[in-house]
Amino acid sequence: MAWKRLPRRLRHGEEATVVEHLDELRTRLFISLGVVVPAFLLAFAFHGTLIEWLTEPLPDDKDQLLALGVTEAFFTSVKVSMYAALALSLPVILYQVWSFLAPAFEEHVQRVVAVFVAIATGLFACGVAFGYFIVLPAALSFLVDYDSEHFDTQIRASYYLSFAALTLLAIGLVFELPIWILALVRLRVLTSDRLRRNRRVGYVLAIALAILLPTVDPVSLAFEAIPVVILFEVSIWLAVFMERRWETAWDESLESP
Repeated sequence: MAWKRLPRRLRHGEEATVVEHLDELRTRLFISLGVVVPAFLLAFAFHGTLIEWLTEPLPDDKDQLLALGVTEAFFTSVKVSMYAALALSLPVILYQVWSFLAPAFEEHVQRVVAVFVAIATGLFACGVAFGYFIVLPAALSFLVDYDSEHFDTQIRASYYLSFAALTLLAIGLVFELPIWILALVRLRVLTSDRLRRNRRVGYVLAIALAILLPTVDPVSLAFEAIPVVILFEVSIWLAVFMERRWETAWDESLESP
């Protein structure tokens, strides 16, 4: 049966040769690709709806996109469909990455990280929604109407759709910041005390992360930087709360016969 061909997740401490690890990695890459391809075909079948969805935040008088080349419309549709396919395939890709790395962790840690991966998918969706309903409208309102008395701004399809899709993907990934910080705390790579002592450094890194996002105007930068800083602060207090619970559970497990 087809399910028997799926790679078996190794147990913690189980030995395997380099060839076996490479074979498992290849299989998991094929599984991820096998999900991305049908997701792309599905997205391409509805690429018109996706383009309409992405152009919705544009001002009403600027929602007609401009294609300057013979092939631009086609390849732009392909790019938009690929971005959508990657977003749809993210849960499966994260699961395959996790399954490949899981044997490096003990069994009780594996269960925790698996939950973190699931929650990260939900946070990604929240980030995309925040980018679509908050960041993009504010950024486009500023950029499109900037110096409108001097410029006749026309929206080029390939540039705008790539800009919008990459912005949504980037913000979705940034919204996963709390879960990855908690994961590092749970794995004892970070501690809540270290996070609190280096809070200012964290703020600087959070703002730098917002600057690295695709949008470049001050309005969208502010809308991106503020949530990132808030997410970092929330991560610190979540780490304080959860670290105490984890330490208590760990002490109880050591005391139990």
